[in-house]
This record gives sequence, structure tokens and C-alpha cells, in this order.
Amino acid sequence: MATMILSTCVAASVQAAAPNPAVLALRLPSGDNATPPGPNGTVQFIGTATVLIHYQGFTILTDPNFLHKGEDVHLGYGITSERLTNPALGLEQLPPVDLVLLSHFHEDHFDKLVQQKLDKNIPIVTTKEAAEHLKRIGFKRTFGLSTWDRIDVEKGEARLRISAAPGRHGKAGMQLLLPPVMGAVLDFGPNLAAPSHRMYISGDTLIYDDLKAIPQRFPDVDLALLHLGGTRILGVFKVTMDGKDGVKLMQIVQPKKAIPIHFDDYDVFKSPLSDFAREVKDAGLEQQVVFLAHGDTYTFTPSER
Repeated sequence: MATMILSTCVAASVQAAAPNPAVLALRLPSGDNATPPGPNGTVQFIGTATVLIHYQGFTILTDPNFLHKGEDVHLGYGITSERLTNPALGLEQLPPVDLVLLSHFHEDHFDKLVQQKLDKNIPIVTTKEAAEHLKRIGFKRTFGLSTWDRIDVEKGEARLRISAAPGRHGKAGMQLLLPPVMGAVLDFGPNLAAPSHRMYISGDTLIYDDLKAIPQRFPDVDLALLHLGGTRILGVFKVTMDGKDGVKLMQIVQPKKAIPIHFDDYDVFKSPLSDFAREVKDAGLEQQVVFLAHGDTYTFTPSER
């Protein structure tokens, strides 16, 4: 496996520049404990960056986008994009969801249907900017995080910590035209020094130096969900990772397993999944990647640390 040599001095300087992280708290109703959750967890791929995560009694929905083939999203500045696929589930088919994890506010991650029909009382963990926008359109329980901030979530005896990781949606100059974006690290279990499962979700980021601090702060990532697609605004400016970038991020974060998401769903996505599959093969990382079609589910087991 090709391994990227991390620069300790660069990572240290990135971490040193970060302010003291804020720590938020969220307590969820424990619900019906008559049937305790099993030991394993699942990730179901619904489409775009939308997945359902079930583990230790938590049900987490990411970047909810439930528009159908032929419908458009507005990306700002008069730019629209047509959806080319259908979601595996409709919004009305979702099971009860404990919280939504939103990487940033763009309609291909939080569409008009979701804005209208999603329960306004559902907790949403996102960037500070997106949290404020969601409040303005009626959502009542938003939790805004800056990089390295975290929120500790309780549900009965279950524990989850969500930490905001670096993300950058465009190169210098383009950032002013795009919403702030965050990645996220999910640590499940009461022992944060040895979580039962550590999951990293990249968000719509490009490759840049700040990402090198992630494995310094959060080593031993069990599963990474990678936002790919090689999205290009105006057909020119790349604002999400393409296949080559996805492999670079795997080499930085070094997850045990990785699942590509956010590809082939909109006409602004210019790097098909086949690009990533080719780069994975060339890098000798095939055993570390799980490819899911819409609706498919990946089952994971607790980690042994």
C-alpha cells in the first residue's frame, strides 16, 4: 500500500493554530429499550451523500437529499444541477432518526423537500453558518460546530461523540463563493480513548494540508465515508474530490475500510465512480474499499483496540 509520509511539523502547526474546542451536549430520549441493539452496526447508502447509520441504538442521517431523477437543486449564483439518479428511500420511508449530521448547507445535501418536510425539532449537527441558516427557516434544534469542536450525545446508556474535522470546499479564491464545510469524526462508546467504532466522514472537501491533522488527533479510523464526484462549478472549478483525491485522503487518514459516496448523482459531478475504482486498484487498496450501490448496506463489527 502506498503510504503518504505525514509531516509532523506541519500537523503540529495546524493543531497549534486551532483554538480551544467548544464542547456541546445533546441528550436524546432513550426510547423503548425492550429490544436492545445488537453488537453490529450498519451503514445504508441512500444516494449522493445521504446515508443511514445504525449503531448502539443511534440512528443517524447524513446530508439528507431525497429529490428524484430529473429534479434540480440550486447551488447559488444562478447555478443549478439536475439529479441523474433516484434515492434508495423516500423521505417518508425513513425510520425514526435521532439526529442529522450535515456537512454544509447546499441543496444537494439539504434539498427543498427536506427543508419543507423534515421534522423541525430533529437535532441537526452542522457548521455554525449552516446552523444559523437552518434556524432562520424554522429548525429549532441546531448545533453549530467549528473545526475540532465536538458534541457529546447521550441516549440512555449509549454514548457518541461527534467532532468537527477540517474541510475546504474550494481552493483559495473560490472559498468566498462557497459555504463553509466540515468533516466529522464519530466515536461510539463510553471509552473515548478506545471507542468501539471510529468513523470519519469527509464532507465536501478538497485535499489540503489541514487534513493531515486528522490522523494525529484521531488515529485508527475504522471506516471512512468519502465524498467524491469531482464536482465542477461552471464546468471549470473543482470543489469536491475526484478519484485520485479520494485515494490521497485514504493515504492521509488510513482507515481500515472506506466507502465512496457522493458520486454520479448530479450532472455537476464530473469524476465517475470508475475513476476512484481505477485509482484504488493502482494504489493497491482494493481490500480496504467497499463499493455500495444505492440501497446497499455495509455491516461493521465493534473494533478490537
